[in-house]
Amino acid sequence: MVSADATAAGEIATGAGRVLLSVRETGGDPKALKAFGDSAAQAYISEQLANRYPFDAILSEEADDDSNRLVNRRVWIIDPLDGTREFSEPPRVDWAV
Repeated sequence: MVSADATAAGEIATGAGRVLLSVRETGGDPKALKAFGDSAAQAYISEQLANRYPFDAILSEEADDDSNRLVNRRVWIIDPLDGTREFSEPPRVDWAV
């Protein structure tokens, strides 16, 4: 049986993946693509978690550290775009949310 949290994580990661695919379709300079991908996925995931779990803390590779995570009962640990370099080198597919 899959927990509600696992289901939400899957839905949010899938949505972030869709955001990243649309970012990647814009093409352009690899450095700009990396930065835009990281920030777009971060924004999407943060918004989704805040809407679904407003009292949970978040620790993210792409966001400023919030010390609230040290005292919060629940913390989401995220990497909005793992494999940033690979993401910026289409047609590579070895990147993930």
